[in-house]
Amino acid sequence: MSGKFVRASKYRHVFGQAAKKELQYEKLKVTNNAWDSNLLKTNGKFIAVNWNASGGGAFAVIPIEEVGKAPDQVPLFRGHTAQVLDTDFDPFDDHRIASGSDDSKIGIWNIPENYKFHDHADEDGEPIDIKPVKFLTGHARKVGHILYHPVAKNVLASSSGDNTVKLWDVETGKDMITLKHPNMVTSMSFSYDGNHLATVARDKKLRVWNIRDGRIVSEGPAHTGAKNQRVVWLGNSDRLATTGFSKLSDRQIGIWDAFNLEKGDLGGFYTVDQSSGILMPFYDEGNRILYLVGKGDGNIRYYEFQNDELFELSEFQSTEAQRGFAVAPKRTVNVKENEVLKGFKTVVDQRVEPVSFFVPRRAEEFQEDIYPDAPSDKPALTAEEWFSGKSVEGPILINMRSIYDGSAPSFREAKTSEGVPTQAEVPKDEEGPVENVEGPTIEPKRVVKQEASKSPSPLNSASPPSAINHVLKEDSSIKKLLKKSSDIDQVNHVEDPSRDTSGWEEADDELVHIENGPAVTLIETRKEKSVKVDPPKELKPEPVSIATDRKQGEKLQEDKYSGKVESPAVEKSLVPSTTIATASNKEDASAAKTSPKSLGLKQSVEKLSTLVLQLEDVVDKLTKANLDKDERLFRLEQKISEFSK
Repeated sequence: MSGKFVRASKYRHVFGQAAKKELQYEKLKVTNNAWDSNLLKTNGKFIAVNWNASGGGAFAVIPIEEVGKAPDQVPLFRGHTAQVLDTDFDPFDDHRIASGSDDSKIGIWNIPENYKFHDHADEDGEPIDIKPVKFLTGHARKVGHILYHPVAKNVLASSSGDNTVKLWDVETGKDMITLKHPNMVTSMSFSYDGNHLATVARDKKLRVWNIRDGRIVSEGPAHTGAKNQRVVWLGNSDRLATTGFSKLSDRQIGIWDAFNLEKGDLGGFYTVDQSSGILMPFYDEGNRILYLVGKGDGNIRYYEFQNDELFELSEFQSTEAQRGFAVAPKRTVNVKENEVLKGFKTVVDQRVEPVSFFVPRRAEEFQEDIYPDAPSDKPALTAEEWFSGKSVEGPILINMRSIYDGSAPSFREAKTSEGVPTQAEVPKDEEGPVENVEGPTIEPKRVVKQEASKSPSPLNSASPPSAINHVLKEDSSIKKLLKKSSDIDQVNHVEDPSRDTSGWEEADDELVHIENGPAVTLIETRKEKSVKVDPPKELKPEPVSIATDRKQGEKLQEDKYSGKVESPAVEKSLVPSTTIATASNKEDASAAKTSPKSLGLKQSVEKLSTLVLQLEDVVDKLTKANLDKDERLFRLEQKISEFSK
């Protein structure tokens, strides 16, 4: 069968768009310090910019709505005696920000209630600089990175050149916990519940800490390249993503089991390209999309994370390179425009440019499947509770529909850990409606060889094809499916997000389960635009060509002739790749029905039947080969015994 196939995903057409020039922030003086940090931070209300200031370090805070050119003299947050290296907003207080500096101190600042970037001046028109509320002291060398706790208020983590990470009670100013490393930490990330911290250091090792016990839970080697690495915890799961370099300076992505780092990365590193800039990772838990922002280039790549794998979605390209990037909290995106990520990037150290990512949909109602509940600005614990050992399963969440409606915010506690599947265990129908692919689909480029699915194979090689056909014919869901399904639309191109002619995601998808003994196949159909198709009178297995991933197809052929057939690999390469797309109208459905390229339910059943026959044939061959081997061994033993006499 000719044609290419891709995984169905509602994020297949996510696209990035930079703001117009009049909505950018200009005439800024971004620091030219070479320290590896993001240079920018935002909480959706303000943007913090590490400033190129004389007379000690400083940073500027710009309200989101104050776009345009900066004044000649701007109010700065001054107080450090050396360069400011990193900043972070308090997630539970929009007017609180912390800073780490080369002077080994951490500054805590309050943003004035009526603060204005363009008009924060005294009676003489001179800008009024803001002083820190307090300094946190305890590190022996520069403080390179700081990070607020995602669950508990007034808990702050800091990494320093003295090879330690400290956890602070901001209210009391005391460093409560110290995590000692053999080398300087270059990146860190909290787990979803805030009980663990992932760090990567210059000794090229990745570590996960139980913070309050001060012990390493898991440790293993990360990327082998000489440059700095980054780490990000992948939301409410036990998976980590890292970015780094190989020995040959290839930029790489790694996916890890946070509590089994000794086993290495999952499925091999993903090679991105050969550029020299560090990749800054940002993970969107609500949509399970990993964004990679390159330092020194204008590209932003993004991947969908599913079943321990990254599937490349697309790439935002720009000729204007960025050195810094910041992402706003999910609760601040434009829900009415289907915006899923709001970011800000530096341009030539003089401008900050907003960049937004959208899911292209025409429906003018709340899109619940792409806006699950998001972390709110309400703390789940106090610092005292957290340091005393109290734990929660995650942050307090806000209902995104209330933001869309403009109604009173609705909050809820995160689910308990019992019964909540990890990312690798989430079944397809729990991830929200899955959009069917309209027209021929194309398999996304995989940067590395995929790891075989870890779940048991749904195929039972011992089941005869006649039994399968009988069960499928007797199942009433078959007739229902045939009445609702349509044939593949004969279109040979991928939809362009800029076009306004295709009805992307106008209807939710429905998953119909066809149960056949141990075999369960998920077939996706549309709720709308369905075309009636007469059921076939008889389902007879016949050989059909099967479109698979190239590497997986080669492996299947090798396994077939060598006698090594792995059910998980068969499941992954064959069963999920089957999709049924709807025709846009009856004429298209009729044309698709008569086309030799169309793939309907009958072909799906025939594929399963043919596969079972192939597996039975392989089993027979293996059995015969084993018997022949035993017979040869017996003869050989007889000859040896004869010679020994």
